[in-house]
Amino acid sequence: QVQLAESGGGSVQAGGSLRLSCVASGHIHSGHCLGWFRQVPGKDREGVAAIPTRDGGAWYADSVKGRFTISRDNDKNTVYLQMNALEPEDTAMYYCAADRECTILGGYWRIADASYWGQGTQVTVSS
Repeated sequence: QVQLAESGGGSVQAGGSLRLSCVASGHIHSGHCLGWFRQVPGKDREGVAAIPTRDGGAWYADSVKGRFTISRDNDKNTVYLQMNALEPEDTAMYYCAADRECTILGGYWRIADASYWGQGTQVTVSS
């Protein structure tokens, strides 16, 4: 079992920044995939960023490339999402997720059904 606890959401104006944190506990190790999804009511969840990919790097959704940065502190079992140049379209509930590995197919993070999820933290960006 893995438990995930997010923090750092809030409300900002367009162009602002926020940093999300997710602390993982339980049966988690550095090789496990950690990352972020987001969802707005009435829409499917969208993968945002994940780490580590098979080459040891990170994956980002096209919509956030160049603005968001994912990082990980394995000593603290914590993954971060630094979000800069926020846009109103980034408004969503952001969920931390953990999986055995980061499976990137067709340019998207294909998370397994048997994955783990946090409770979510709301990000609201006003114009």
